[in-house]
Amino acid sequence: MATNYYCLVASLREYQLDGDLKGFDARGIIEEIAGELVKADRKALGAFLLYHDVCNLINLRAGREAFSTLGNFSREELTEELENPTLLPAELAEVIALYGEVAKEEVDADDPRLARVNVDAPFERELFAAYYRYCATSGCRFVREWAEADRNLRNISVALTAKRKGLSVGERLVGGGDIVAQLQRSSAADFGLKGEVGYIDTLIGALSEGDNLLEKEHRIDLIRWNMAEELATFDYFNINMLLSYVARLCLVHRWAMLDGERGREMFRKLVSSLGAGDKIAEAEKRYAEER
Repeated sequence: MATNYYCLVASLREYQLDGDLKGFDARGIIEEIAGELVKADRKALGAFLLYHDVCNLINLRAGREAFSTLGNFSREELTEELENPTLLPAELAEVIALYGEVAKEEVDADDPRLARVNVDAPFERELFAAYYRYCATSGCRFVREWAEADRNLRNISVALTAKRKGLSVGERLVGGGDIVAQLQRSSAADFGLKGEVGYIDTLIGALSEGDNLLEKEHRIDLIRWNMAEELATFDYFNINMLLSYVARLCLVHRWAMLDGERGREMFRKLVSSLGAGDKIAEAEKRYAEER
């Protein structure tokens, strides 16, 4: 039976943001949420945040300084994982270990892992593919559906960009499924996805936004924001609702660093959404009744 977090949901509205973003601590908010979750839901939160660890691993391996504080592991821990993975889920650890062995020419051509991991592909693509495979096995509906939705969004974005530049589409896609198959075979401007993907026109418009990279990123992140809301439309006090909140909180965190005004706007939108439909009042009432 799903756990309902009436008190925790009610407390989320207490977070405020002043005019210059002082005091905003996404990591701190996430840790407070994690401290209130039962074990299974903490695992779901960890799976969701693992996305940031994947990005950090890719940056560390490439020698880049960029590092997100929203993942599960520190810079030091992930640096060690690249040498000897022991903390990461098996799917990701396999990719890291296999690429390391290939670099040292220690992998046999008959190694069964090669059936799952294409070591001829970029490390980034295979690590993301492993992350999405891991999320697909999660016991949490939001984690499964968010990972699939995020993978589709990224694949469609990559395909549209490659098509515009006259590059091959297929070798840049992550994973499989109907959307990937459609992206590989269709020659239409929208890959024939207009009836299947509601945001396709918005995405095409975003990617055609001239040279304004910040505007492109903002429009694509608004698609993610809407995805997070839609995936928890009928969830009010459970882990799905909380992960939807965390997904949007992570977007606020990103834009607080990229563009302060947009970060403030997104945070106000997030706080405002918590009171929609008298959910907070209902949460407080139910919590009081249960006590």
